[in-house]
Amino acid sequence: MTSMIMSGVAECRLVLDVEPNDLLDAVTADPSAPLLLGVTGPGGHGRSSYLHELAGRYARAGVTVHTDVPQDEAACDPDAVLVVDDAHLLDEARLRTLLRLVGGRRHRLAISFRPWPRPAGLTALADALRREGRLILLTPFSRAGTAAYLAAVPRLARRPDVVDFVHIQTGGVPRHVGWLVGGLGEYEPGGAPAEPPRQVVLQLGPDLEALPADVRRLLIALAAGVPLPVDVLRELLQHEPAGIDELVAEARAAGLVGADGQPTPLVRRAVTALSPATDRIAVWRRLTELQLSRGAPLLPLVRSLLSAGMVGDCPPATLAAAAEEALGSEPALAAQLFAAATAAGQPTGGRQAVAAALAGDLDLALRLSGRLLTTAPPAVRAEAAVVAATALAHRGQSDRSVELYRWSGGACADAFAAVGALATARPAAAPESRDEPPTMQASAARLMADGVRESIDGPPAAALSTLVQAAALLEPDGRAVLLPDSPAALAALTAVHCGELDIAERVLDRALASGIGGPLLARRHRLLRAWILMVRGRSAAATEQLAEVTTGRPLESRDMLFAAGLSMGIARRASDLGALQRGWVPALEAVVRHPVDLFTLLPLGELAIAGARLGDLGRLQPYLRSARGLLDRLGDPPLWRTPLHWSGLHVAILIEDPAAADEHVDALVAAAGHSRYAAVVAVAAQCWLEVLRGTVDAGRVEAAARGLHDTGLCWDGARLAGQAAIRTSDRRAMTALLDCARTLQGGAAEDRPAAGTASQRLSDREREVAELVVAGLTYREIGDRLFISAKTVEHHVARMRSRLRCVSRTDLLALLRTILADPSYTTSGQTWPQQAAT
Repeated sequence: MTSMIMSGVAECRLVLDVEPNDLLDAVTADPSAPLLLGVTGPGGHGRSSYLHELAGRYARAGVTVHTDVPQDEAACDPDAVLVVDDAHLLDEARLRTLLRLVGGRRHRLAISFRPWPRPAGLTALADALRREGRLILLTPFSRAGTAAYLAAVPRLARRPDVVDFVHIQTGGVPRHVGWLVGGLGEYEPGGAPAEPPRQVVLQLGPDLEALPADVRRLLIALAAGVPLPVDVLRELLQHEPAGIDELVAEARAAGLVGADGQPTPLVRRAVTALSPATDRIAVWRRLTELQLSRGAPLLPLVRSLLSAGMVGDCPPATLAAAAEEALGSEPALAAQLFAAATAAGQPTGGRQAVAAALAGDLDLALRLSGRLLTTAPPAVRAEAAVVAATALAHRGQSDRSVELYRWSGGACADAFAAVGALATARPAAAPESRDEPPTMQASAARLMADGVRESIDGPPAAALSTLVQAAALLEPDGRAVLLPDSPAALAALTAVHCGELDIAERVLDRALASGIGGPLLARRHRLLRAWILMVRGRSAAATEQLAEVTTGRPLESRDMLFAAGLSMGIARRASDLGALQRGWVPALEAVVRHPVDLFTLLPLGELAIAGARLGDLGRLQPYLRSARGLLDRLGDPPLWRTPLHWSGLHVAILIEDPAAADEHVDALVAAAGHSRYAAVVAVAAQCWLEVLRGTVDAGRVEAAARGLHDTGLCWDGARLAGQAAIRTSDRRAMTALLDCARTLQGGAAEDRPAAGTASQRLSDREREVAELVVAGLTYREIGDRLFISAKTVEHHVARMRSRLRCVSRTDLLALLRTILADPSYTTSGQTWPQQAAT
């Protein structure tokens, strides 16, 4: 419990705990009662304000109050109250006088003092007050106390974020709270301030100037914001541990460090801003030297100085060392520190370019590496070539990327060049024998190249295993590894192409958790994760993840292509023609920006289906021909061609090209022996053509649909069953296939009404509209027939479609036919699937 009183000293409001507040109330109730009181606490904690309030209450009761310590206790008026502030500043003679007065117990005394310095006389006086009377310790405000203080300023007190800001900045030190609240007088609500006003920071100047030089140097060291062991402080301040304890005690007594020995953010800002530059630079440079000599991390120190705007005080070698520490976890910060080191006179070679690339800033990476390629020493040029090759790989410039990797040399570069060459079906040079240590990175790069090669001319299981192993090698320390593509992404692509979606999800999750490739590859991993969600039929989750990936800086061309494929694929599965139309031009731009390669066949196939759906497939034909040529040059590898033929089949269906559909089915059947996935889609493709040609074998279709579902193609499986259901005239087959579709799609029974229930809920007017819709009339024709507007007809149809939970018009028509043909038809609680046409 706290209460607040007003004090005239420095116009400060006091927020008191129970004990000091009860004492004031007791004085008010009985001013003649004995009083032997000591009040202690650091500077700025309200000692003077409390004594002023106490003296005021005695004065209002008619009691004389004295504030000067007499030379002799005999000169002290026993009927008056003696109130003494800052007793720690008194000489020994006056302290002895006060001690005798306390021992005599005939006078009323209230004495305040800081916890340091503690001369012998003050120590004895404090012990006597504790023994003979009462000793009160004033502490910082709790958050509740700070909130109570701000309660007097309603415009600020209504904002919990402002209360938090004030309390965190000041640590609850009452005087600092008062200064900061006063400085926020012009604050406009709408979010807590980012930092204290400068005039508040300046108010700490006199307190800092009053400190001895060694205490100021201690505060400068503490303002660096990093843990400082005693041995470091001893070297830095040239004091033994006991002397350091004295310095900390003096700073604490001044209210400039807390009980934990650390300054508050407000004090740290003041020390940084108001200390002489020569003192600040000398302390911080010596501190960095000590940290370097101890092998201690430099990044926390440099980060603190950077946030204070004082990074220029750091030696360039310190900045470069801190940048190397930040490279894996915060590459953007590393790039900033490398740039600062270079500006301070220590060139950092290609390290800034590496950091920029890892952070995803490929424009900066290419600018820096481009300059270094022409001006730097040979070793730096090689590093710059790797940076440029990596950036160009992400932007689809595979040929130039391969050229730079080969030129740079090194085992990793050779392997990455091989991956790029295989992806574009270019000749892959044999790796050179190099006298290099077999590092984890080099081993992972070699496995990447081996895995891609096996995916082209070997069994899919072997390729997948090799690529997963490559990803595992980089998991312990892959955040700072610059990669043209991650082995996790290549493993996931391989897994998707052979229907191992569970493995693909797991390897991507591990890559995201371990940060392989840094922020540069995080988006790629998330996009592939979203792709798997889309294929599984979890469009809402895929949409959410896609939105997260596309927020922020623009996507690079490869990621842009996958994002476009995802966007169009999600819209197609939702039968959202408007979204397809809106996304088509951006999707075409993404295709134009990234040449076709082995690793972009998935989005290309999805975009081909969208193009066919929109009647604009011709604009994609050159890229589809490039894809076929690429596969031909690689020997038409079954792993990579199967999903493209599966997409091609649906394109042929949409453009009503039976010959092309037969060709795709034949290709899928020919690859059926390559993997379980290939066998499943081959059977499903045959069923598709049979269904479209009027032959619906319910058992065969259901088996094919369940096979698709089991390989992860959940939406495709449900769609095959649903489309077969609406094309059969056999009522029992229709029911079974619709039930299969519902099961495969994973819909819950409570989400959609049964047919019989839905029929009973149709109004008479809706039944009239339904009959005419099934008969094939347009909205205008129905309106003319029923003497209502076409807009009203559209409204009735929309209501029925919503009630029956039908995503597409095709499914609505199928369900209405069943309802109208047999109004008593029920499904005993079975539900109808949400299906979308191709």
